[in-house]
Parts: sequence; structure tokens; C-alpha cells
Amino acid sequence: MTADERQPGRTSDGRYVIINGRRWRATDPEVPEDVAARLRSHLMAARRAVATARRAQDAEAERSARARVHTAKVALGERGTPWWDQPEPERRARWSEGLTALDSAVGEEATAEG
Repeated sequence: MTADERQPGRTSDGRYVIINGRRWRATDPEVPEDVAARLRSHLMAARRAVATARRAQDAEAERSARARVHTAKVALGERGTPWWDQPEPERRARWSEGLTALDSAVGEEATAEG
């Protein structure tokens, strides 16, 4: 299987991906790949933190992790104002501010644990 075959289908306008017959908003194609990779890393770490918090029945940790998931999804353009409705400066601010917030959240957690 090639990398292209593993990619989800897209709507003709490129705004949505189709996964298991369900339509989901696609990541903003203007997010630079290095930034998108960092945002996806934060997203997956936050999703793992949600699962860990749920297993531990830690409601506060779960809320915090879910907030990080939301921040990453907004920064990627998958939630919030649709990226195709935002002017370029607003799009750039969205992903830059999201990444800064997520980097800060990770730094604060490391400080709290240490």
C-alpha cells in the first residue's frame, strides 16, 4: 500500500476528508508542514492524556487534556472558524498562537511535575 492509498478521500473542494463515510474538516493546507507536524504531535499527546486521565478517573486532568486537544484542532483549522473563511493573516495567527499555547502548556506541566 502506498502513502497515497492510506490518505483519506477528500471532497472536491478539498475542505473535508471522508473517513468511514463520515465527513470531517480537513487541516488547513496553508499550515507549514513543520508547524503541522508539531501541532499533530501535541494533538496525539493530548489524546493520550485524555485516555490516561479517564482511566485514572481524574476529571481535572481530563478537562485540561481535552482543552489541549481543542487548541490543537483549532490551530490546525479543523475546528473554529473555517480556514477557507479566514484571511491569510488570521490563519497564520491561528496556528502560531495555538502552537505557542500548546508549547507553553507542555512547559508548565513539566515544571509542575518536576
